[in-house]
Amino acid sequence: MAALLTTVRIWAEMIKFPHSLFALPFALLATFLAARPQLPTAAQLGLIVLCMVSARSAAMTFNRIVDARLDALNPRTAARALPRGTISLGSAWLFFAAAVLVFLVACAAFDWLHGNPWPLRLSLPVLALLGGYSFTKRFTSWSHLILGLGLATAPVAAWIAIRPATLGAPAWLLLLAVMLWVAGFDLIYACQDRDFDRAQGLYSVPARLGVSAALWLARTFHVGTVAALVAVGWTAHLGTLYYVGVAITAALLAAENALVSAHDLSRVNLAFFTVNGVVGLVLGTLGILDVTLSCLRNAQ
Repeated sequence: MAALLTTVRIWAEMIKFPHSLFALPFALLATFLAARPQLPTAAQLGLIVLCMVSARSAAMTFNRIVDARLDALNPRTAARALPRGTISLGSAWLFFAAAVLVFLVACAAFDWLHGNPWPLRLSLPVLALLGGYSFTKRFTSWSHLILGLGLATAPVAAWIAIRPATLGAPAWLLLLAVMLWVAGFDLIYACQDRDFDRAQGLYSVPARLGVSAALWLARTFHVGTVAALVAVGWTAHLGTLYYVGVAITAALLAAENALVSAHDLSRVNLAFFTVNGVVGLVLGTLGILDVTLSCLRNAQ
């Protein structure tokens, strides 16, 4: 049992499984918004979660494979499973293939169970976007936005999976909010690797423009995140609970940006891992509760 738990821990660490909390709440919020005036079924919610976790696991594993050589050279990442040899390259490829298969089956299930072929039709383009991000740091400084776009497809994809005919402004505004949010916190995280990226000829905003400029851009992106979230509430006719979530999100993002400066990056991990996990949980929970209560009131 101890060996099994150790293996699970190693794989969960490699794919950063807890980071699924970043985009998953936004996908679930979109699921509830798309299902209105009813609530989504347990089967729909289960398939959305399965798609999210499998797609993200595939994308993160592919990223680790593509970056294995660079990770081995970077003191910050040299202890990761692939560079250290704790997980073999062959095992990583097998895990990637299994995650892709699970994602495709989950997408197909929307057609089998609900007569909606769009998740399966769009599955390969989504995987291409998620996997393609891994190469972007080799040719563009704006890989942060591409990562954001990849994760931001989650709410739009969830909406399409539930009710594609009603896809509209709230879904696209959620995409914008998540894209700017993720790009902002990735800018903060990337500041740790400015010198390494420059030495290896890699592209990033901190490497190109410096840490101070990257942090100011992150703040700008996060202001845009809050504005987009307010617009989501207005276009989707959401209530007080959702706006409380937006207010808390704004406070958390302000705290996240205050935790780091161009002269002190010692609290990057606190800003990146802890604060962003709370952002997703708070906004997702309050938004879903707002939609649920509205649906229940309308059903009476």
